[in-house]
Order: sequence, then structure tokens, then C-alpha cells
Amino acid sequence: MKIKRKIIEIDEKLCNGCGQCVPSCAEGAISIIDGKAKVISDKYCDGLGACIGECPERALRIVEREVEEFDEKAVAEHLAIKEKKESPREEGLPCQCPSSWTGSFSSGSECKPDDESEPCHAEQSALTHWPIQIKLIPPHASFLKNSDLLVASDCTSFSCPGFHRDFIKGRVLLIGCPKFDEQELYREKFRDIFSQSDIKSVTVVVMEVPCCHGMPRIVQAGMDEAGKNIPLEVVTISVQGKIISREKMGG
Repeated sequence: MKIKRKIIEIDEKLCNGCGQCVPSCAEGAISIIDGKAKVISDKYCDGLGACIGECPERALRIVEREVEEFDEKAVAEHLAIKEKKESPREEGLPCQCPSSWTGSFSSGSECKPDDESEPCHAEQSALTHWPIQIKLIPPHASFLKNSDLLVASDCTSFSCPGFHRDFIKGRVLLIGCPKFDEQELYREKFRDIFSQSDIKSVTVVVMEVPCCHGMPRIVQAGMDEAGKNIPLEVVTISVQGKIISREKMGG
């Protein structure tokens, strides 16, 4: 049945096929076909436009026209099939890191690089999933369900020498920069994550620098919009990698 509603329209003349819009569509409605981004089915597109801000060529816009109704059940089936197809081989994880893949793997998985390549790491990684960028993680990702969330500003992992051991272990990691990325998109992403996944706790790790201070506020705003009250702790790291403070904010 067709109804008049909002939906994404892609100008193929402007589209350069970069694919940046693809991971931002939580419903998996966009795909790169013959070098151009296309809405593969109208019923998969909710018309909210989360993908628009990712297009460097401004090829995406929201229009209103008669199309198929948005079908949440069809989206869930589509995503399940898509995730199954995109799951990488077990052998070689976590060295293989295609940006379009979403999934989980065992903490401390051993890399198996080719004979001529360098080892992936000297110590075991505590990371259990991919992707980790806030912008790229779909709110419905299976690894988010019933998890303890770790939201970290980009610089923290480079400043704190024991970051994997002290923070990532036992948590699902999301990283980003509240200064260089769009805060509104972050807020909406956290709202959707808190709405769709039963998050048990949130730890936000930021640097002592002023530009990092927005991250806890964004996370809290997303939580408030989702109508959730989840235990929240903010950890501040010095530029020399030391823990300056821990503050309980929610729950």
C-alpha cells in the first residue's frame, strides 16, 4: 500500500559513490550500486534523514511523495540477512576491519596475518566488536544489547597506557570527538541506542581539555530523550594519561 510520506531522495548526478551515507542508515535502506548510492527499497527508509549529514556532495535530501509504507518487520528481516552476509571469516579476526562490517568477536582473538605482514599487536586486545565510531554503530547492533557501554573521546585511548585493561575490558566501546563531529547527530544516536538496547551502565571517558566536556552532556541528553535512567560515570583523564576524577551522574 502506498501513502504520502517523507522519504530520502538521492541525486545520482551529485553522488560520487563514496558510501559515507551507507553506515549512517540504521535501517540498511541505502546501498552502493553501480558506483552510486541508491535506496534499495522504499519500505526500508523511515524518512528521518540520519544519512543526509554524511554526504559530502549534498546529494541526499528529504522529499514527500507517494511510496510504500515504512515496514519495521521488513527492515528487521533485511538487517538480519544483511548482517549474516557481511559477517567475516572467523580466521584472521580482528585484523580484517572492513568499514561496512558490523559484528562481534571474542576478546583477545589472535590475529593471523600473512607471513609477510607485521603482527597486529603485542598484547591482547579487549575489544569485542566492530565498528567503534559513534557515527558508524547502528543503534540495533546485537553487541549493544544488555551491555555496559564505554563512551570515550578519541584522545583518551592514546593518552592512557592501560586503556584496554582499565576501561574496555567487559564493556562495549564507542568513540568520537564532540569538538569535530556534529553533536546533534551524537545526541540522536545515543537516544536511539538507549531506546532500542537495554543498556545496563554507561562509562564516559574524556580528556581534561575543555572540548571534551560536551561528551557527558550529549550522552545524558540522549538518555533523557529516551526516557531512561541508567547508571552513568564520567572519568576524566589528564593529558599525561592519569585519572584525575571519577564522577557518578545517573542511575
